[in-house]
Amino acid sequence: MSDTPVRQQTTAAYHGQAVASFAIALSATAIGIFRLHADTWVRAFLGIAVLYLVTSAFTLAKVVRDRQEVGQIVSRVDQARLEKLLAEHDPFEKL
Repeated sequence: MSDTPVRQQTTAAYHGQAVASFAIALSATAIGIFRLHADTWVRAFLGIAVLYLVTSAFTLAKVVRDRQEVGQIVSRVDQARLEKLLAEHDPFEKL
């Protein structure tokens, strides 16, 4: 009586929208920094800051995903242990 959770898959449209959104946001930010009326070092600093922010966002997303997957694995192990205990339990056995 094991209820295996259904693995949720994202659609191609959702994946495409996420990639397009990321590309548009990064491009718009890069164009904005490039067209900014400021010294070159200010624009370079902003560019590096944006790249650092992007890498930090990817790292955070990966950490959150990994933590969620570990929680699911622990939950499955606990569920398997419970099912084993229930299967081995005989309510009519004398104590």
